[in-house]
Amino acid sequence: MLISSKVIKESGIQFGTSGARGLVEQFTADACAAFTHAFMQCMQEQFQFKTVALAIDNRPSSPAMAKACIKALEQRGLEAVYYGVVPTPALAYVAMQDNIPCIMITGSHIPFDRNGLKFYRPDGEISKADEQAILNAEASFSAISDLPELVVSQRAAMDYIARYTELFEPSLLSGRRIGIYEHSSAGRDLYALLFTSLGAEVVSLERSDEFVPIDTEAVADADKLKAVNWSKQYQLDAIFSTDGDGDRPLMADENGEWLRGDILGLLCSRAMNIEALAIPVSCNTVVESLDVFKHVERTKIGSPYVIAEFASLAKTYASIAGFEANGGYLLGSNVQVNEKTLKALPTRDAVLPALMLLVAAGNNGISPLVNALPQRVTDSDRIQNFATEKSLQILADGQANPERLLVKLGFGNSAIKNVDVTDGLRLTLDNDDVIHLRPSGNAPELRCYAESTSIASAKQYVDKVLAEIQLI
Repeated sequence: MLISSKVIKESGIQFGTSGARGLVEQFTADACAAFTHAFMQCMQEQFQFKTVALAIDNRPSSPAMAKACIKALEQRGLEAVYYGVVPTPALAYVAMQDNIPCIMITGSHIPFDRNGLKFYRPDGEISKADEQAILNAEASFSAISDLPELVVSQRAAMDYIARYTELFEPSLLSGRRIGIYEHSSAGRDLYALLFTSLGAEVVSLERSDEFVPIDTEAVADADKLKAVNWSKQYQLDAIFSTDGDGDRPLMADENGEWLRGDILGLLCSRAMNIEALAIPVSCNTVVESLDVFKHVERTKIGSPYVIAEFASLAKTYASIAGFEANGGYLLGSNVQVNEKTLKALPTRDAVLPALMLLVAAGNNGISPLVNALPQRVTDSDRIQNFATEKSLQILADGQANPERLLVKLGFGNSAIKNVDVTDGLRLTLDNDDVIHLRPSGNAPELRCYAESTSIASAKQYVDKVLAEIQLI
């Protein structure tokens, strides 16, 4: 017999900010089974259920991982319902309606040689405490063999589409042309149906047979150029895309300019009259400067930290939500949209902010909404394949002496107004510009965020910081 904690530890797979992540070769059938048994043991101590839902993204390794997870569920006498390739929020939504746990096999935006597992309780995403319980569980199980065939149910996809189309009249988006950058997104077969059901004319763009690791927080220059060209070529009113598992949106205006995720979240929240927000420390400070919301709580980066704040906010405020700099939108309470109730979905979602942006824009275009905001602009990028140990040492040295780090980064003439170590190292300079360094929780990457008064200035900070970091 195998013991889950031992198998997990020996696999080298670790929890990041959004699920367990690792190299594909680390996710053996037994490793997938170990995580599944450990998760189920934790859930069965708290909830009553007989069925568990699963879905996958379009990574080549995902189907085999799903089979191993389903086999582990069978070993425990549990029934598995498999929804195939659907967005993570579609799986989470249907499982929450059924009051059952679910497992999403996805690595989100990280490269295709890696993958991951996201776990959801019947009431939403697992917490950091749940993660530790999974790692420490000592569930025993037999080695995995004879993997089952995968039989797909379409219900999660259909329920997810209905969640949004039922809020509005079928003519909501009539007269608007929306491009869908499909690449290898888990939701690419749903989005055209969703937008056309609301009256839009849809143009499908660049579907890929190979997995494309789109990072909505560090949009590649090639994707920026594509969006501008597509907008002109097809005369688009907007372009919609997501990351690999469809929980982070990527939205461009009528000029093909991609919106930053926190600006998208801000406009969505304002359109829904949200009272209180929980957002990570990396989000644009324009959220508070607008004075639109009754309360804004800043958290560490990662949806579990945002969700953890919802319980506290719900004690005081009727409508609560959260969003991240990557665009993922978390609805923490039921809200009224178009005089209809939209149920809470406290996990990252890509469709809701995109839809509410289109509603808010009407026939006037998206860019006027963005241009009317105070000019606080953020940019971010990352150094890939950068040892986590080195990242942590740079941050430790920076916390001990932030002024010295600023000199090393080439900003010796700037003074530091504030140091925030909520998550990583966030330096506010005397001109209110921001430089924020943080190692990724999912991969060996160091990310830099910057905030300034112009796109050029914010990008200059990011480019200079990341270039100098590699010389340290």
